[in-house]
Amino acid sequence: MVKKVGRKRYTGSVQFSANRSTSPGYQEQGEEMRHRGTRGPSAYIPVSQLTSPYMGDNIAAVMGLHPDYLHVFWKTQHQLLRMDGALSLPERHYVAIMASARHQCTYLVSLHSSCFLQVGGDHRWLEGLDAAPLKLRKLNDLNKILAHRPWLITKEHIEILLSSQGGHSWSLAELIHALVLLTHFHALSSFILGCGIYLPEDNNAVPRPPSPDIPLSVGNSTLQEAERVLAEIKKLDEEGEETSQEEMETRFEREKRECAMVPTNGDNSKPVCFPGILHFLEDPDFGYIDFTRRGEQAPPTFRAHDYTWEDHGYSLLQRLNPEVGQLLDDKFQVAFNLTYHTCATHSGVDTSKLRRAIWNYIQCIYGIRYDDYDYGEVNQLLERSLKVYMKTVTCHPERVTRQLYNDFWRQFKHSEKVHLNFLLLEARLQAALLYSLRAITRYMT
Repeated sequence: MVKKVGRKRYTGSVQFSANRSTSPGYQEQGEEMRHRGTRGPSAYIPVSQLTSPYMGDNIAAVMGLHPDYLHVFWKTQHQLLRMDGALSLPERHYVAIMASARHQCTYLVSLHSSCFLQVGGDHRWLEGLDAAPLKLRKLNDLNKILAHRPWLITKEHIEILLSSQGGHSWSLAELIHALVLLTHFHALSSFILGCGIYLPEDNNAVPRPPSPDIPLSVGNSTLQEAERVLAEIKKLDEEGEETSQEEMETRFEREKRECAMVPTNGDNSKPVCFPGILHFLEDPDFGYIDFTRRGEQAPPTFRAHDYTWEDHGYSLLQRLNPEVGQLLDDKFQVAFNLTYHTCATHSGVDTSKLRRAIWNYIQCIYGIRYDDYDYGEVNQLLERSLKVYMKTVTCHPERVTRQLYNDFWRQFKHSEKVHLNFLLLEARLQAALLYSLRAITRYMT
């Protein structure tokens, strides 16, 4: 969860121009990836709905619906990819390729393959993981676990990487840099695929085969979904009753079980892997499984009260990589607190309860519980088609389709759906960081 505490915060609005320098990390791609056709940046969002003139930078064109977030996102990515850091520039882009391949994000794999060569990377590494140095290959286990089941990360995974022999060990600074890169690009893959963002046409992208869609029953109630959300927010505001800790825990356990019952798009379909990505994958069949599975013992719940982002994760990063720690914290804050006080066509709305329900639902999928949150609010505010979309984007983004995008929040603006995807990106990113930073803390103590 994101809470305001007494430290430096990102503040202020930023005005953007079409200058490519506002997109640090990708600016060399400007001319050769310039969009020449009539197709917009997104398969799901009409070009008429996009207000940003970021020609050739489709991610920025979509994120530009919310300039404050775009600004802090690019600052963070620029720091990770360009500024002083423990990893070399080619290593950073190669880690980005490894992370993006886990979700078959052709946009990022293609883009960072080009960036890798531009910063002097050895072209032989692009033949696949087998051609990369052993030190990078040793990240494979961490990469797949962080991408799909971050609750499995232990201090032993950290110890193996930090104590390898033969010159293949990682320093703690290098490992922190790699962990943040991995989680950043796993989450960014979710955003790109969740918003249907195209690879610019002149980059020779391979079209993605459509995933089967879940048939969702759509009744008249969906026509009034904004009114339903507003009514539930009002009801929660008026209730104001105290709930016991025992009841709060019961509601979390119920929601955790119900998370496993929410399907993702194409649950019964065999995954399709692109030939251009397969050689960057080790164990391609390893994927997300529900944290709580019927008939099986669930892993221990991550009690956010015991290891919080504010008091533990952020503090650890501030000691080991203060610039990145501050930027990540700023980005979490901007995404979570972003509001225009609107809900579809309604204005003057306090959406904080809705935003918190979205954030906490995503982290509940990963087994994280906030003791001070009533998880009964999740079912009141998030209807089924929204949950299906959220879980698919977060856990299996390669399965997102136009129908899935269209089937939820039909009354809402595309900009509101993009904001939802910011929340999914950041909640997922924070969850993976909490698990991995806790493992590092345990290794260090």
